[in-house]
Amino acid sequence: MTTTTPQERRRRFVDSLYRLHGGLSSPIPHRVSTSRQALARLRRSLTGSRQQVEAYEYVFAHDPPEREQDIWLLVAGLFALNPQSNPRTRFGRSFGASMGALYATRPTAERHFTQLLAREPDALPHHLRQTVRLLATHPIAIDYAQLLDDLVVLLGAPTSDTAHRTRLRWARDFHRPRHLDTSASTDTPSGAEHAGTHASSDQAQGDNL
Repeated sequence: MTTTTPQERRRRFVDSLYRLHGGLSSPIPHRVSTSRQALARLRRSLTGSRQQVEAYEYVFAHDPPEREQDIWLLVAGLFALNPQSNPRTRFGRSFGASMGALYATRPTAERHFTQLLAREPDALPHHLRQTVRLLATHPIAIDYAQLLDDLVVLLGAPTSDTAHRTRLRWARDFHRPRHLDTSASTDTPSGAEHAGTHASSDQAQGDNL
């Protein structure tokens, strides 16, 4: 039996989320329906502890480390709020860079981002849900693989030096001059449809299933 590292399991899990969203543009009606229902269930999983069971089959199938399982469940729900088809749309991009792209058109994003960085670990998931919804309305892409790695640190070891460096990286990427941000020119995810379109239309259809 091949042993995989936690990092490899994280990547496979996030890849599975991107495949779910990719299914919405499939020519196979059953796959479209299945993907839509799955994303609706993941969105509902964010609404309370009882509803979290909706995400279990999509998360635990990828064998998360026990200490990370709540973080994986959170990321699955966040993905469903602002889903994207292409996992390389923002390869290696921090959450701070995504918020920086939002700031380019919405200056109030700076206050929102500052509040996000200052949140205690128990309040951070709620603030992230609000922020991801905000990014989805524009739409601005998120690197979910990078976000998962960062949240494992920020929520799992919030007082560590690594967590401090993660917050600094988010802040540096947010405040990076726009002309130095090579990812700022095209924030809309690639694929058949835009993330913001899916985040609104699929939520309207899928949540009623």
